[in-house]
This record gives sequence, C-alpha cells and structure tokens, in this order.
Amino acid sequence: MVSGRLNAADVPGLLRYVSIVAGVLALLLSVGFGLNLPWATAIWPWPDGRLSYLFIGSVLAAMAIDFIWVGLSGEWGALAAGAVTAFIMAAGMAVYLFQLSGQPGRPNFTMLAVWLTVVALSSVGVFFWSRRFAIRDRRPMPTLLKVSYAIFAVALLLAAVALILQAPTIFPWPLNPDSSVLFGWVFMGDAAYFLYALLNPRWHNARAQLLSFLVYDLFLILPFLQLFPTINPDRLLSLVIYLAVIIYSGALAVYYLFINPRTSRWAVAESPGSTTHESDLGALPE
Repeated sequence: MVSGRLNAADVPGLLRYVSIVAGVLALLLSVGFGLNLPWATAIWPWPDGRLSYLFIGSVLAAMAIDFIWVGLSGEWGALAAGAVTAFIMAAGMAVYLFQLSGQPGRPNFTMLAVWLTVVALSSVGVFFWSRRFAIRDRRPMPTLLKVSYAIFAVALLLAAVALILQAPTIFPWPLNPDSSVLFGWVFMGDAAYFLYALLNPRWHNARAQLLSFLVYDLFLILPFLQLFPTINPDRLLSLVIYLAVIIYSGALAVYYLFINPRTSRWAVAESPGSTTHESDLGALPE
C-alpha cells in the first residue's frame, strides 16, 4: 500500500456495523416523515404539508441506502461523494437558519443551525478521510450514465437556484417559502453528488447515486401519479417534468443495478494492485 493511503483492511470491522446501523436509523426516520408521523415531523423546523414531509422522507431514505451499502461493501472511498453532498446541504441550511434567527418575530433556530454546522464540518472530515482509500472496484462508469449524470447535475443546479430564490412552481405542490430554500440546498447538494461521480467516473461512485435514486423514486412515484386528478394547471408542467425524471432515473437504476451484465455484479470487482488512489486515475476505457 502506498504510504498515507488506506485500504478496506485498515478499517475496524465495527465501523461497518456503525455505517449499517446509521443507515437503518435514517431509514426509520424517512418512514416516519413519509407517513407523516409526529415524532418524525417534529424535527422539521416549522409545520409543513404532507407532500413536503414525503419529499424529506425520500431524501433521508436515499441517504440511508448509501450508508447501508457502504457498510455492507466496505467501499469506503464511495463516502466522499456523500460527504460533499452533506456538507453543501448542511452548510446552506445552517446559514439560512442563522439568518432567520436574527429576524424580528421569527423563532430562534440557532441550536438547529449550530447542529447543522457541526454536520457540515464533520462532512469535511469524512471527505478527506474517505479520499485516503484506494480504489477497489475499478469498473468504469458506462457512457450513458456519464451523459445522464451531467444532465442531472445541471438540472438539479438550476432547480436549486430557483428554489433558493423561492420560485413558486418548481415543485408540483405549493411550498412553504422557508422550506423552498432548504429544499433548494438539498438539490444543490444532490447536484454535487452527481458531479462528483462524473468527475471520478468509477462504477463504485455511480452505484451509490443509482441506489439513492431508486429508493428516492420508489418513495415518490405513486404519490406523484396520484396528483394528476387534482393538480393545478400552473403546476402541471412541474409534475410532468418531475415524473419524467423519476421514471428515467428509476429505469437507469434498475437496468444498471440488476440487468446489465457488466455492472449488475454486487460483489466488489477488485483488481490486483488496485491500491491506486482515485484522483490518480484518468477515465478507464469503456
């Protein structure tokens, strides 16, 4: 092993269980939000609607599946993309909540903002720690995923900016203006999630995004389909676009995770001498 770099054998086995347990706990919390249970929704800084809570639950479920997969596979280098995402989400939300806490007549969100700041700073540490791990699975990212991830990153970035600016019809339902800003930072982090995988085009990065997308899609597709009979005409385009993304990303996930013979093997395809650090590799040929 190259000096200063780590491989999976350097990580205590207990850490794998910690990652899995953290994922399971996040998954339980996502179900609580998805079912609009008071013990879960009380965590959100202000009262919100059923669909907004469902969206929060879908995001938590997407994050949970990554923790579980990393814990099961021991592919610690794949945590880097999630750490970037968590940093952007938490930092953006923290700044906004600090701003709200200083406004007259607003509740004090300082403690929540401080906690999000701790999450953001912890994510920086996780990023640099995970970047020390050698690549184990050197399969390249398929070309269609590269193109799709580029489109997803741009679309998420544009939607994030619109949500942070509180544009009224980005989601298929009316948003609390404050939730719009926080959701915008979720989308901003998601854009970085796909961009990181695009810049580091290895299958062990791409798989994490597909797993997240698949769980996210399963949370939202039926409730979104049920919106058609009652949707306001000014939000119909948002609903159609959102559903198109869900269906396309879900199809990508199913194909590459379960059907494509080059990528559907769940065991890590470890190559001899695969101690090369991710940033030292160019794109492998398809």
